[in-house]
Order: sequence, then structure tokens, then C-alpha cells
Amino acid sequence: MIKQIFENRFHDLLVRRAFIFSIATLFNINLVAYSQEKSPADPSYHPSYHTKNWYNNWPEWRGPFMDGTVPDSGYPLSWSPQKNVLWKTAIPGYGHSSPIVWEDRIFLTSCPATPSQKPKSARPVSNEKLDRFLFCIDRQSGKIIWKKLVVQAPLEPIHNLNSFASSTPATNGKYVYVTFLDNPYVRIACYDFSGKQIWLKTPGKFFSMHGFCSPPILYKDMVIVNADQDAKGTNRAYIVALDQKTGEERYRIDRPNRIRSYTPPLIVRAADKDQMVFTGAKSVASYDANNGDPIWHIQGPTEQFVASMIFHKNLFFLTAGFPTYHVMAIKPGGKGDVTKTHVIWHEVRGAGYVPSPVACQGNIFLVHDNGLATCRDATTGKLIKDDRLGQHHTASPICADQRIYYLDDKGMMWVVNASSKDGELLEVLSKNPLEEECYASPAFCNHQIFIRSVSHLWCIQDKNPDKNPEKKTSIRR
Repeated sequence: MIKQIFENRFHDLLVRRAFIFSIATLFNINLVAYSQEKSPADPSYHPSYHTKNWYNNWPEWRGPFMDGTVPDSGYPLSWSPQKNVLWKTAIPGYGHSSPIVWEDRIFLTSCPATPSQKPKSARPVSNEKLDRFLFCIDRQSGKIIWKKLVVQAPLEPIHNLNSFASSTPATNGKYVYVTFLDNPYVRIACYDFSGKQIWLKTPGKFFSMHGFCSPPILYKDMVIVNADQDAKGTNRAYIVALDQKTGEERYRIDRPNRIRSYTPPLIVRAADKDQMVFTGAKSVASYDANNGDPIWHIQGPTEQFVASMIFHKNLFFLTAGFPTYHVMAIKPGGKGDVTKTHVIWHEVRGAGYVPSPVACQGNIFLVHDNGLATCRDATTGKLIKDDRLGQHHTASPICADQRIYYLDDKGMMWVVNASSKDGELLEVLSKNPLEEECYASPAFCNHQIFIRSVSHLWCIQDKNPDKNPEKKTSIRR
């Protein structure tokens, strides 16, 4: 009898498992969240609601894992304006938003004005309205398929390193989402792949002397935008979640302190919850991504934040730089104020303000805005290596092929060996100039690198990939 019961239960278990995997195959569901295997991006930490195609594309800020890690391999190591450039397309206007990629389409935003044209005061000097565009580009040829006017708005005050089109779009493969400031209102728009506007919403006002650059982030059937800001009087700082199909508001988070920060949310599966984690408003905070309910928070460590957080080795990591610099590792559990209990390590050397960190093989790689790059042990914070890579960085680094790709403002891509254990300096494998300034973070997708310079969008691809690549040797400057 016991044997029969065991056999029946075992049979039921096999049937259920086969059913689950059949459904997953039928609907193209990504089951990586149920696997114990870890890619460089630790995919089991990421919510499992995305389809498999999500991870085959570069659908939003910092890619499919929202942390600058690339799930596939085979990316070029070296290039120049004359080498390994598949195409180069002139982009009308100016902007710091990153390109996003979905199969054969690329999307990015632009505005005709440059930062030198910004108003000299908090009030626009003119009522002249300039266009803010969304572009769709053919991935194979680089040809512009369409451009759509999203909003016409006066130029707002911005920081010298900001632009009037700095928010990276996001796509779920059917719709494209984009944000702009129509001073003083935030505009969130949805387009289909043919360029038809599906909806345009105004979730509220936004006030900042440094401008706007908060990208939309996708979660399940919602699009989420951070509007931390210098709100005064009855105005509020907020995070808003809208329905992807209709634009209707799903929830809103009232943010404390009301001070400008520009970090998009990082959403990962941690401590048995889909946590949406932000830095900003003089704090680090975690919310339930489903409904916006608060989970935990940490006071500080500084006032303003720009760089995104990442999650690696079951820890959250941040870098921050105004008015003081910090690098910090945080445990994901707990409730309420966990300032004294969940900070694992806290350092100040090598922190950056604008560029976000990236993780690879148990290490955290950062670059200070002034070009000082560092490598730290993720679990202890120990400084392993540092090196100076160029003079100034705005773009965030990328991890691909066990390499770290650092793009500086002059358009030089420094490629560093992420696996090197020897020496006190980073092992630089190549230096790749584009001879144009670059302020946008690059996109990596299916063996191609997409780099936005001030004038062009570049598609970099190894035209003669080695079938049996030799060991790459380091170079020194």
C-alpha cells in the first residue's frame, strides 16, 4: 500500500512538472528564475514574468537585467571609425538617452537643442517650444524608419552634463514607452512599433534645477517612473506606476524629503519578494513592485543620487556622489529602518556619481566621473584593483564576455579583463576610439554594440570573428 501511494505521488509529480514545462514552451515563458544556474547577471534573482525574447534583446535602461550585464557572448574587442563599423547613422538633434533594441528595431530619443542653449534661470527665457522626438531605426541598415513628435515644450533649466532628451525608452516588444519634461509637467507616452501613439499621460509636475532624465521601467503589465524632485508647497515627489495598455494609474508612492534624484528603480526577486529598490531623497528604499508598499529603508548615505543600483551575490550595491561619495553593499531582507543592521560594507574611495556600477564574477566594477576605475570584492568591499581610464565618464560600464566595457566622454571605449587576478592595475585589453564625444550608455545585443555619440548612432560588429580566438593580451598606455 505504501509503495503504491509513493508511486502514485511520484507519477503525479512528473505529470505536473511536464505540464509546467509544456505550458512554458507553448507561451515562450522564461523559466530562468526557477533554475539554480547563475549567468553573469544572476538571472534567478530576476522576476520570471518576462518572456524569453526579453533576454534576447536590450529592452530598457541597462538591458534585460537592468544592471549592465549581457546574457550572451561574442562581442567585438576592437574597433575604430574605419574598423568593425557595420553602419553609422546621423541622428537629428541631440540627447543622452541610450538606444534600446528589440529584434530588428532600435529606438532612441532626441531634441534639436544642445545643453548650451539651456535657460539661464529657473524660468524659460522664451516661450518658444522645441520638439522632443522618438526615433525608430532599422537594425540591419541603420536607416531611420520613422520619427514621431512626442511633445513640444520650452527648454527647461538643465545641468551642463544633462540634455533635453536624456530618458532612455523602454519596450515590451509590442509598445515603446518614453518620458519627457514638458516643463513643469512629466509626460509619459506609449507608441506601437508602427509609430502610432497609443496614449499620452501626465502623472504630475516635476521641479529640478538640473533637468529631467528618469527613464520608464517595465514590470509585469505596468510602466514605472521615478519623479524624485525639489517639490515645494503642495507639490509632491512621487513614483508612479501606470497600466502599460491604457496608461491608467495603478499606484503612486509619496516620496519623503522631496529632493531631486534621478535613479530609475531596480526590480529583482530578493528575500522572497519582487523588490523595487531606489536610491534618492536622502535614503535607500525598497518597495513591493506589485503595489508600492514600503518594505525597508536606509538613511542616507548622502543627499542626491544619479547612478542606478545593482544586485549581485544576494546583495544590493550603490554608488553615490553628492555632496559626499559612497559605495555600499546592503542585505535585501528586513522591514522598516535597517540602517544599523543591513549595511554589509561601506567605502568611499572609488565611488562615482553619474556612472552606475556593474558586477562580474563576484566583483563590483565602478568608475568615478573623473575616470578612476575600481574593482572591489562584492562580499567584503575590499579594493582589488584600480586604474585611471581617460579623463571623464558619464556612461555606465557594461559586462560582456568576461570583460568590462568603459566608455568615456571623448568616445574612447576601454575594454578591461574582468577575470584578471594579477597586478594592482586593471588589465586593459583594448582602447577603441570613435573620435566623437559620447554621453549615452551603450546597448549590447546579439553580438552587436550600439553606441550613441553626439552626432551619430554606431553599430559595432566584428566583421571577421575568430573561430578559434587566441588569448587576448593586455596593453598599457
